Amino acid sequence: MSSPVSLIREPLITGNKTYHQITEDLISPTEKTPPLSWMLGFIVAVTFLAVFVFTVGWTIYHGIGTWNLNRTIGWGWDITNFVWWVGIGHAGTLISAILLIFRQKWRTGVNRAAEAMTIFAVICAGQFPIIHMGRVWLAIFIFPYPNTRGPLWPNFNSPLLWDVFAISTYFTVSLLFWYTGLVPDFATVRDRAKGMRKKVYNFLSFGWTGSAKHWQRWEALSLVLAGLSTPLVLSVHTIVSFDFATSVIPGWHTTIFPPYFVAGAIFSGFAMVLTLMLTTRKLLKLEDYITIEHIESMNKVILLTGTIVGVAYLTELFIAWYSGYVYEQFAFFNRALGPYWWAYFGMMFCNVVSPQLFWKKSWRRNIWLTFFLSIVINIGMWFERFVIIATTLARDYLPSSWSYYSPTWVEIGIFLGSLGLFFTCYLIFSRVAPVVAVAEIKSILKTSGNQYKGAAHHHDGHQEEVHHDHH
Repeated sequence: MSSPVSLIREPLITGNKTYHQITEDLISPTEKTPPLSWMLGFIVAVTFLAVFVFTVGWTIYHGIGTWNLNRTIGWGWDITNFVWWVGIGHAGTLISAILLIFRQKWRTGVNRAAEAMTIFAVICAGQFPIIHMGRVWLAIFIFPYPNTRGPLWPNFNSPLLWDVFAISTYFTVSLLFWYTGLVPDFATVRDRAKGMRKKVYNFLSFGWTGSAKHWQRWEALSLVLAGLSTPLVLSVHTIVSFDFATSVIPGWHTTIFPPYFVAGAIFSGFAMVLTLMLTTRKLLKLEDYITIEHIESMNKVILLTGTIVGVAYLTELFIAWYSGYVYEQFAFFNRALGPYWWAYFGMMFCNVVSPQLFWKKSWRRNIWLTFFLSIVINIGMWFERFVIIATTLARDYLPSSWSYYSPTWVEIGIFLGSLGLFFTCYLIFSRVAPVVAVAEIKSILKTSGNQYKGAAHHHDGHQEEVHHDHH
């Protein structure tokens, strides 16, 4: 039985690499002493993580009165950050599951780090609704809670409850999918390790031997999880959009939100993958595995999804005008020309104008421009969530209750701290597991004569060399 990735016909690995060279390049970073650049990055990330712990503790102790939320604006940076992090978590499963099902060859260089990014982003996202409750110990009430009168069921009509089920399901499937892909690579690390480290990696790899039966089960599980993940990519951010779309607030009560949120999530997720992968590529010297072709392919997806988001923005404006509904018209007039005009135009520039640079091939292949725009796009997507939430709530039907929202130091600290949590997790991951999927890279290896090397792309019992090749 051939692997899902073995059907890919034109691998994107530069240079003539042997199995042993691939193993050395991708596994050795987990064995060597961390370089100075990693140490510095880790110190910065842990510092921000400490800020997160302090500001969350401050919020729990003093209450969410320490935030600048008010009776008009009940959602501020907390739900803005929640939606932003959930969006970032979308690209990993899209790259892994959907592109695997469609046999896209360029996913192999970036899928492992993208899957890890998904896990860590969803962990960050999950913090915000719980902190937003104020009394975090009451988070138990989002689940059916048994007591003497029978279970206390939450309100199933609320999309906020749908969020709980959608995101927890998405996290579980993504975690299984990510870990499944890691098993053969953990076995490779185990075979090179000694002592206690060998025992730990043997446990993590579930005693993987590389037999035909193991590969067969691994491939079957990968495809099943990919099939489960694909509808989840579409459903999770659709349900997040229902937090707004099922309300009756002008500017939120709109049917375009589900597809527009999904496109925006993939857009921001791919931008974050590029930010991480370009940094990792440089620090771990993985230019042969994360190639310019990978970067260009991802930029094409960013161009497509950015254009979809731009069309969604213009459609919203058109429908508000065409509807003749004065409250809807005011909501969009206020977004563009009200007190938050700077956030609206920042969103428009970052999300609609900047990706259009990628129409030019040489710019799609420019690493520094790509890195810069990946950061610009994520800033723009954060502005989008802020514009949807804060500007819509700031001015409602009663001018007497109009308000202006700006965050306190506590809210800023929680957001910056969540970045610290994310990068701390990612940096630890880069030290304990290969950031590029070794087994999948080997499965698409070819020689200069466009012939595949060995039997690695046919998992037919000879695959042991995938993790025994150093002998």
